[in-house]
Amino acid sequence: MEQNLTWEEFERVDIRVGRIVRSEPFPEARKPAIKVWVDFGEELGVRKSSAQLTKHYVPEELIGKNVIAVVNFPPRQIGKFMSEFLTLAMPDDDGQPVLICPDKDVPLGGKLF
Repeated sequence: MEQNLTWEEFERVDIRVGRIVRSEPFPEARKPAIKVWVDFGEELGVRKSSAQLTKHYVPEELIGKNVIAVVNFPPRQIGKFMSEFLTLAMPDDDGQPVLICPDKDVPLGGKLF
């Protein structure tokens, strides 16, 4: 059974919008993945992460795409690559990630509320 979160617990999750500025294959990853560098605006700057997006995306098509991410998880070592945030996605019918993206332009670094 799911436990309800308090409003205070939800507010501790820092979910921001950023723009992918660099993207490249990550063949060393155990599961197929892409390395992404995302600009979260002036306050947070550019951070990097690994995302298992290879079914629906190729690295060069991700450049310029806005994404939603959790930016206050601790960094996580993935092979020789340090992942600094969690890119948010929803599963398709096969359980493969599809990015969550704002449908209008919003300022980089904007926080979900």
